[in-house]
Amino acid sequence: MSAAMTLDGKIATVSGKSKISSKDDLSRVHKLRSNSDAIMVGISTVLIDNPLLTVRLTKYKRKDPSRVIIDSYGRIPLHSKILKTAFRIETIIFVSESAQKQRIQSLKDRGAKVIVAGRKNVDLRKTLFCLENMGFKHVLVEGGGELNWSLLNLGVVDQLIVTIAPIIVGGRTSTTLVEGCGYGSISDGIKMELNKVYRQNRGELVVVYSLNRFDT
Repeated sequence: MSAAMTLDGKIATVSGKSKISSKDDLSRVHKLRSNSDAIMVGISTVLIDNPLLTVRLTKYKRKDPSRVIIDSYGRIPLHSKILKTAFRIETIIFVSESAQKQRIQSLKDRGAKVIVAGRKNVDLRKTLFCLENMGFKHVLVEGGGELNWSLLNLGVVDQLIVTIAPIIVGGRTSTTLVEGCGYGSISDGIKMELNKVYRQNRGELVVVYSLNRFDT
């Protein structure tokens, strides 16, 4: 899981702007992408940012990883950058049984693979088992706060890489690194182990954590 956040823990402003990190950090992220089998994002990220999710800003490019979209109701816009390139780059959209069949067919017609996993919402455990059975070994998550929470809460995140930008944006409604319902006490929180810290240009700090398996 990789993310960039402000010093006050926001990954987007109150207006949804999420371009937080520097060019150096974007290059680092694209290198991560180039070493991944797939990139996973939630539908909110697609709706707000309309990302392409390809490898561009690194000389280490091998090929574009597959793109995995968690989209319970099949809301991804048909004109999104992801669907416009779905015939060229493998795009897998996980939906729930709540998604309309006609909508699913529209997504398939645009080149996406659509997999139903879950009843009302996408079941992330089923999603991960499915990806494993399809041969995916290294999935890079570039999610928003809700997807980050769901995966961390499941205990399936092996590594968390966070770039901390030296800026404060505030905002009660700004998206934070991890959202969801949260835990009621500190002792119930997810225990992480610090692996590495290094500094980039503009005073950015990159911190790398791994899940402390002994405390989960």
